[in-house]
Amino acid sequence: SCFTWSLKEEDLQLDDLNRQLQHDIHLQLGQRGATAHYCRLYLQGRPQEALALLSQSEDRTRECYGDDSERRLIVTYGDMAWIHYHHGDQKQAESYCSRVQHILVKHPSGSSELLPEVLGEKGWTLLKFSKSLYPAAIECFRGALLLQPDHWEWNTGLAIALYRTEPHLQLRRALKFSPDDSVLLALLALKLVQQHKYHEAEALVEQALVGPDDDQVIRYVAKYLRMQDQLDQSIDLLHRALKGRSQSAFIHHQLGLCYLRKKKNLLSNKSSFNLLEELLFLLCFRAQEMFDDVLQELEEESPSIRQSMSRCYAEFCHYHSIQKDVAISFYKKVPDPDVPLQKLKLMAERRLRKNPADGASYGILGYVARAEGDYKRAAGFYEDALEREPENTEFLSVLCELRLQLY
Repeated sequence: SCFTWSLKEEDLQLDDLNRQLQHDIHLQLGQRGATAHYCRLYLQGRPQEALALLSQSEDRTRECYGDDSERRLIVTYGDMAWIHYHHGDQKQAESYCSRVQHILVKHPSGSSELLPEVLGEKGWTLLKFSKSLYPAAIECFRGALLLQPDHWEWNTGLAIALYRTEPHLQLRRALKFSPDDSVLLALLALKLVQQHKYHEAEALVEQALVGPDDDQVIRYVAKYLRMQDQLDQSIDLLHRALKGRSQSAFIHHQLGLCYLRKKKNLLSNKSSFNLLEELLFLLCFRAQEMFDDVLQELEEESPSIRQSMSRCYAEFCHYHSIQKDVAISFYKKVPDPDVPLQKLKLMAERRLRKNPADGASYGILGYVARAEGDYKRAAGFYEDALEREPENTEFLSVLCELRLQLY
């Protein structure tokens, strides 16, 4: 059961995981049977919903693997047994445990190792849940490959797990067993372009795009195009991927990187000032439109996505627009104190140099001091702010709270 795999709470970013898995289930991403992995993972402490999704996973696994599905259902049945047991249904728990025992007797592993299907399921789970679990996922796929060295799925899993940390040899090996896997083709192209093997990388990208219109493939190919400075092509691909899937933070982030690269290219270009100014305006206008689309539904996103988008929009307003007050507002929504607080402080000090009577700037300095834990200094700043804006109820409310904490 995945519940016994020592998954720590800090490894499980459940809000992000749920949204990602829903997205993957809807698109049926990946190789045959991948949806079974995604459905089984979509658990958030709601037993009835979890059991319904596990049942969906069982059906999907039987549909994908037919006669070979039993060995893959060991983990699913173990999960079902675990949920029933921990919610007081002893009879159902024992029933699913019996199914697991029946499968193990019918399909012995022939060694002291787990069945390769169990190791593979564990590898996919660890790989999907958190980047910090990649080393453990690598060991699971390697364990499965010891038992089935030429199995396409375990080779693919290992290739994906190794992708960010090791050379591309495993990607090539995985492609021997799944030569038309567009995701693997795109990943290998990204590796090769980093090694300046442009001709081979381009051929792989062309081959990857021949396959189905897969969101994952589009994302990786768009990244490849951006690395090649083919920004317009990358932007076109990303907009294709956004049709009907506007919630993808990854794609919005990639688009932002493309527009940022275009702006840098324009600034370094020797085109006329008027043309440059017009192009920069159009880029900033398009970026604002994109942010407006995302911000409309920001409150429905998970906390981590809200925080990430708040930081991105604050940076945009700070450096690329005249909306400095908006930048301040969104910086305050970012919980990480390191960079935003320092930027808020610098912005407030710059404003005070221009206008020493600006009460809002003293309020910002008070906010920063309070966030840093210096309540006495914060109270002083809010007192300065109230002297300049005596009718400001927000400043008065915060100052009262600070005085209570101090005394």
